Amino acid sequence: MTSEDFESLYFEYSDKIYSYIFLYIKNKEITEDLTHDTFYKAFKNINSFKGNSTIYTWLIKIARNIVFDHFRRKKVLRFFSIEKHDSRKDEITPQEILIKGEEVKLLYEAINKLKLEYREIIILRKIKELSIKEISIILGWSETKIKNTTSRALAALRKNFPKGEEDFNEKFTEMGKTL
Repeated sequence: MTSEDFESLYFEYSDKIYSYIFLYIKNKEITEDLTHDTFYKAFKNINSFKGNSTIYTWLIKIARNIVFDHFRRKKVLRFFSIEKHDSRKDEITPQEILIKGEEVKLLYEAINKLKLEYREIIILRKIKELSIKEISIILGWSETKIKNTTSRALAALRKNFPKGEEDFNEKFTEMGKTL
């Protein structure tokens, strides 16, 4: 692979990798550094890519390992901190922005209460919308385990979500797409 090919790969996937890492880190500067580290490691090891998965799945797996290395170095296992969420300002009212921000905060709080295995499956399957096959490659789990863990994670998330939410699945899907 030429450096020009890798450069186009970077431009195609860097935003997706950045947003994946940001879901764990919640700090722009560190996320930028870890995104850079992900692509550096990918460039260094491009010959080890065997084509058993998509290049995106391979990059996510590298990013996941780098995030975990970061937490091991820092001896911190904090995946979601409740910080102000930068809502996209299309053409919505300030009140809608406030409501959406509160809903995202509630979602983060509910996800933060989940055990690590459940948090990870929620991020990969529901927020990043990866396929079961892609998650299988990233986590090294069977597809059956992924399906079962997803069901259990959603049930646990539903329990952690504040009482009174009418349609949890709709809210979660709507909020997940804005993250």
